[in-house]
Amino acid sequence: MEPRERRLRILGEDEIEALYGLPRFSDEERPEYFSLSPTEKRALDQLHSIKSRIYFILQLGYFKSHHLFFVFGLPEVEADARYIQEQYYPSFQITDLRITKVTRLKQQGWILELFNYRICDAEHRQALSEKASQAAKVSSKPIYVFRELMHYLEDQRLVMPGYSSMQDTIGQALTHEQERLATILSQYLSGSDKEHLNQLLEDSPELYEITQLKREPKDFSASEIKREIQRGEQIRDLYHLADKLLPNLDISNESIKYYASLVNYYSVYKLKRFNELTTYVYLLCFVYHRYQILHDNLIQCFIHHVRQYREAAKEDGKEQVYQQRREGNEKLDKAAQVLKLFTDPSIAGQTPFHQVRAKAFGILDGPPIDFVADHITSDVKFDETAFQWAHIDELAQQFKRHLRPINASVDWTASAGYSAVIEATDFLKSSFSRGRSLGQYASGALPQRFISDTAKRYLYELDASGQRRLLPDRYEFLVYRLLRNGLEAGDIFCRDSVRFRSFEDDLIDNDKWQDKDKLIEQTGLKSLKQPIREHLAELEDCLEKRLIEVNAHIASGENEYFEIKRRGSQSHWTLKYPRNTEAVNAPFFDSLRQVDIGSVLHFVAQHCPFLEAFDHVLGRYARQEIDPHLLTACLLAWGTNMGLGRMADVCDIDYQALVSASDNFIRLETLKEANDRVSNAIAALPIFASYDMGDVAHSSSDGQKFETRINTINARYSPKYFGLKKGVVSYSLVANHVPVNAKIIGANDHESHYVFDILFNNTSDIQPEVHSTDTHGTNAVNFAILHLFGYQFAPRYRDLYDTVRTSLY
Repeated sequence: MEPRERRLRILGEDEIEALYGLPRFSDEERPEYFSLSPTEKRALDQLHSIKSRIYFILQLGYFKSHHLFFVFGLPEVEADARYIQEQYYPSFQITDLRITKVTRLKQQGWILELFNYRICDAEHRQALSEKASQAAKVSSKPIYVFRELMHYLEDQRLVMPGYSSMQDTIGQALTHEQERLATILSQYLSGSDKEHLNQLLEDSPELYEITQLKREPKDFSASEIKREIQRGEQIRDLYHLADKLLPNLDISNESIKYYASLVNYYSVYKLKRFNELTTYVYLLCFVYHRYQILHDNLIQCFIHHVRQYREAAKEDGKEQVYQQRREGNEKLDKAAQVLKLFTDPSIAGQTPFHQVRAKAFGILDGPPIDFVADHITSDVKFDETAFQWAHIDELAQQFKRHLRPINASVDWTASAGYSAVIEATDFLKSSFSRGRSLGQYASGALPQRFISDTAKRYLYELDASGQRRLLPDRYEFLVYRLLRNGLEAGDIFCRDSVRFRSFEDDLIDNDKWQDKDKLIEQTGLKSLKQPIREHLAELEDCLEKRLIEVNAHIASGENEYFEIKRRGSQSHWTLKYPRNTEAVNAPFFDSLRQVDIGSVLHFVAQHCPFLEAFDHVLGRYARQEIDPHLLTACLLAWGTNMGLGRMADVCDIDYQALVSASDNFIRLETLKEANDRVSNAIAALPIFASYDMGDVAHSSSDGQKFETRINTINARYSPKYFGLKKGVVSYSLVANHVPVNAKIIGANDHESHYVFDILFNNTSDIQPEVHSTDTHGTNAVNFAILHLFGYQFAPRYRDLYDTVRTSLY
């Protein structure tokens, strides 16, 4: 809240000015906004005085730009007024623009009719309040509700109310939402439930319980995962309580995630000062979300270790085959000497065979002779898989220590094809929970439906009595390996996770879907309101027309970027690739003087108050001001991967001061807000629109690989990108050369899973209409979901010809 006005702070001063301020047109923009269509000229002819006509053209141009009306005098709009006077009334001398209120309102009425817009009156403001309440259930972020109302106003063709009115509407909706949640929760929470939640905030000899829960594992080591499992056991009962209560609150997963983030944002001191029921809402959401993230961490660890053991076994198998082949080749020379015994003239023909054999064994023992004979006669193929399983035997203690605890802590579900694997997984859990090893069971007692015929030859051995005996360690690892395969294929799930839930778990249940018409109406997505078959028919028709049009342009040679190649009667097209690579920098930049990064940040701070976004983590210190130089040093230390220690060594700022400033002011929330301010300031520059493609902002997203100084759950080894070190991927959204959003993911994560997330959760004013990725960012779901939400998905394919030929639909 603003301390004086007690109104919700949603936008910065620059953002308010961009939305509500009087438009400032450049010389290039004035012809566009102040040109008149035949219909507009007819409306203009109804006015008698030239002054009124100039005022009308000004109102009309400003409405085209902002869909708002302004009250102005000549000094405020003199440049625009002079342009209109010179363009339409060159002989008229303009001295003032004063007109009566009646005339001004009459002009506004005509403009509303011309553009089919309406004033947001009392009835529409009530509808706007209801829309705000609906949006607050999806996300209680003020900026999200504001943008939803903006979309609603545009869709309904309503003139936007003033900023203070929007603040009041959104503030009331958020307050009403908090009261609604508190009222519902008070009906369901028992005294013991409250006591259990309060324990999270109680003082303890070490850290608060909630503070310990906020910590995430640094890596996939056994000790870190053990602590993560303990955290899960610690909050399991509260998670089941949250799982039971949160559906009654009727809030989205996005709201749950947002409320959970507030527990990370606020200190325990601050949480204790909130309304008790509001704090319980935050804590329940935190426990619910943390428990699911915890399972994501465990499952990622499980996949990581199984892959590691599998790769180690493969490498060892290849090495063993190589060694065997090398030994065979080394023995070939001695085998040749053995063969020469049969043609040695010094050995008499009557010599007893046992003497010849003794000489042969003196050169090469019996077993090696058999080995070489097999090698020569049958070109024997070494069983690499057998060597792999032998290496798994050596890794048994390791995989038991890392994988058993995770398997015991996760509840798995699966599609029908993996039911046999789940049966075996449950058997392992049951056995180990009772303290029994697999070796204590008869082979027939273990579930074996999941074992393929090719795997059976490696999972059994003959015992002393000649009976087949199941090898327990290999059996256990096969279960884990198939479990990992199912997780990566999307056929095995964990309901208590975010990333590994089944598709059905993310869908609205059948009871809610009965009210689908209302739900679709609330989304505000026009394409969902259209019958699906009608929608698909339109898309198919559009695709067919576009294919004909594009092929015609290629065939005629109009599209200069394609090349047609003919082979006999057949012809096909391919993209032309430039032969000469462009310079990294245009020559223009060589003429610019180089400056240090600190000076750049200082320059940006002068023109865009992004440093003000870094507020103190504790509300009671909100007025505490930070030294800009200290904050800049922290940003440079982290942004250049230098770290605070090295920064303290190279500058005159004390290390403890850097640590204190970083801990208190630099958080994900403040970084995002600061970045948004810089992005919005760039978007307000005249040059920004020059980068538009087809008069729309065209964005793209891709991942950049960075080594990490700090171990995190996302840090992975990748010899291709990081050598022997760990790193992460910064998946970034760039629009008109401005990086407007980013998300840190693992180097092994598929980028296509994050395309919608990074677009939809972009909180800057730069909202692209067309979005591109490389091939790694594409999947069938992205085409559908981006289309439904109004984005045009335009990926760049590495093999465009085959993609269009086989996969365009």
